[in-house]
Amino acid sequence: MNMDPNITTDAAPSKSKVTSAAEPDQNDTHNKFDTADTVPAISVESVSYNYGQRKALDDVSFKVWPGRFTALLGANGAGKSTLLSLITRLFDTGVGQIVIDGKSFKQYGAAALAPLGVVFQQTTLDMDLTVRQNLKYFARLRGMTASKSKQRIEETLTSLDMFERVDEKVRDLNGGHRRRVEIARAMLHEPKLLLLDEPTVGLDIQTRRIIVEHIHKLASNSGVAVLWTTHLMDEIRQDDELIVLDKGRIIEEGPVNEVLARAGSPSIEDAFEALIIGEKERL
Repeated sequence: MNMDPNITTDAAPSKSKVTSAAEPDQNDTHNKFDTADTVPAISVESVSYNYGQRKALDDVSFKVWPGRFTALLGANGAGKSTLLSLITRLFDTGVGQIVIDGKSFKQYGAAALAPLGVVFQQTTLDMDLTVRQNLKYFARLRGMTASKSKQRIEETLTSLDMFERVDEKVRDLNGGHRRRVEIARAMLHEPKLLLLDEPTVGLDIQTRRIIVEHIHKLASNSGVAVLWTTHLMDEIRQDDELIVLDKGRIIEEGPVNEVLARAGSPSIEDAFEALIIGEKERL
């Protein structure tokens, strides 16, 4: 990015947040990975970000826990992609702190990103390489041995029903298959935190459902923490964690069923609309 944004943290105290998404519920039967001494996969602490005079994020704080699918829900322009750019160090957080698996950028630098797997909104695969070549190249960048790389390429692609396409060029794959390859690449090194920036944008309904189902299973079966940004409410389940972002501010967070109860709404769509309307009236 060419501009040099100014990053600020407001001195005024933020509104008190609900605690439901901040600490894992030890009685939650959906999450077999929660324990009393669990370290958050990521902790975002009082992060604000400006593009010149325009505030993109305003005192954002939340945690994502192992084995949980956390949906970051917001309309286009809410600040979701900016937040992921800060987490992945495409932008510098400056003031505020981001801690991944107990390690902050300020203390550990690029090493703090080691537990991270990322699927960006725009494809980042090399179109003229085969699926195998793309994944082998990434594995080398991650310092994986040849034998481990071979094993993980087969495992991740098989789990996504893509191994039979391993020697095809990415250019010859459709959009849904390319997205599956990117998910496989993000999971090659067995990350503790998987970030996905609106990964189903532009995909057909069936492919969207397959990918949403796969990522939910990854969280529940492998224990990876998932932060999934979206503006599509049908991708969110009742037992997910939910963070609602509006104009750079978190206006609600917690387990979906608790968010619905507090909003007095029967569905995520109704709750989201009520929250946005309430926020407009508050301002």
